Amino acid sequence: MSATEMSAPMDISMPNITECNVPEQEAAIFEPPAAASAPPPPPPLINEGKVLVSVEVLLKPSSTARAEDVRVAVERMLEKRSMSYADGPIPVPLDDTFLVDNVQRICICDSDVWLEKQDILLFWQVKPVVHVFQLSEEGPCEELSSDGQLASFHEWILPAKEFDGMWESLIYDSGLKQRLLRYAASALLFTEKGVNHVLVSWNRIVLLHGPPGTGKTSLCKALAQKLSIRFSSRYPQCQLIEVNAHSLFSKWFSESGKLVAKLFSKIQEMVEEENNLVFVLIDEVESLAAARKAALSGSEPSDSIRVVNALLTQMDKLKSSPNVIILTTSNITAAIDIAFVDRADIKAYVGPPTLQARYEILRSCLEELLRTEILSNSEFQDGNHFFIPSFTSLREQLNSTVSPDTAYPFHLSKQLLAAAEACEGLSGRALRKLPFLTHAALANPYGCEAGKFLHKMIETSRRECSEMPE
Repeated sequence: MSATEMSAPMDISMPNITECNVPEQEAAIFEPPAAASAPPPPPPLINEGKVLVSVEVLLKPSSTARAEDVRVAVERMLEKRSMSYADGPIPVPLDDTFLVDNVQRICICDSDVWLEKQDILLFWQVKPVVHVFQLSEEGPCEELSSDGQLASFHEWILPAKEFDGMWESLIYDSGLKQRLLRYAASALLFTEKGVNHVLVSWNRIVLLHGPPGTGKTSLCKALAQKLSIRFSSRYPQCQLIEVNAHSLFSKWFSESGKLVAKLFSKIQEMVEEENNLVFVLIDEVESLAAARKAALSGSEPSDSIRVVNALLTQMDKLKSSPNVIILTTSNITAAIDIAFVDRADIKAYVGPPTLQARYEILRSCLEELLRTEILSNSEFQDGNHFFIPSFTSLREQLNSTVSPDTAYPFHLSKQLLAAAEACEGLSGRALRKLPFLTHAALANPYGCEAGKFLHKMIETSRRECSEMPE
């Protein structure tokens, strides 16, 4: 991305979509959702009146081409094709040997940024912003302590192969993902421009809270992965540090402080490199706050409170570093220390998936089972692709006075909707397991028709809901 493009409005600006509601007991601490009636802002435009659209280009593991050369080649290809823009993959042109040799995947991302009432944008309406990246295959690194304790952190080089596709697999209909991208863009821009911290305050700390199984930790990792791709022109190196909060409390008195010091010494070394963007993930951050409360009540040694205080102090020190973002999660929001809550810029509630989110999750699962031929149904197939209507398209058909569109199997889509309705209360994690549990319950698991599978899924979802603990 050129310097001119970097100064243009960021392509990850998102419409203002209503957030999930926060439980009443947390309303005093956590910010309320945006008003549902608030109109969305206009799509991000540049001077020529064109809409900025993200195009992500994944290089092959064997590619040694310069990212800039690939970016120019992709921009030339897009201009030459005079294509229309919609979310999803773009075939690599077979007549372009340079791209064929080096590019594994080209994909248009985040169509909900710029699509409102239109299904597509035409090439003359669009300014593509091309992000070229190559996945790291190293996997997580960890440092084991000499006494056999848990490692205090794990480290990934981003973008990592382990997190590829994670962002797309996480489905929320509350605008949460878009809000996090907007936040990160603003946090990095304010720092880059040297905005005075005394006059305008921000800490680059995110807190995601809510019940287990809603994808909070995965969302943090996926956000770090996405930002490492979007800001690769500014930060060619990116790392994710996942802190094991429980490991910071040593069984040996006074050793915990040393663990915290060692951890943040490592982080400080990373952020001193100005071309390195560092993400620090602290999962189940309530364990730190709980330890401090227990220490104050006298039920835990004073070492615990010193550790938490040291951790908060070290996080405050990172405010002066422009290239670090702290991501935190909590399953028990009532246990979070107010001192930490005050430091978080965003406190977003991540609740159980709504009907629309459940439908979209199950739809993606069904498409994968059709793609791998575990399920068979020619009605869903359109050439080499499987087409299952989105929740919005299906709703429009159900509410329409016109006969249902016969371009897709309307009755099967209604069965999928019934399955989504039947599994109300299941977490996103449980929903991703539901197709497997359904298949395992089939009398004949080979060559099952999609219709029979969906009927069985409704039965399975009802059983899973009935077996949930009160």
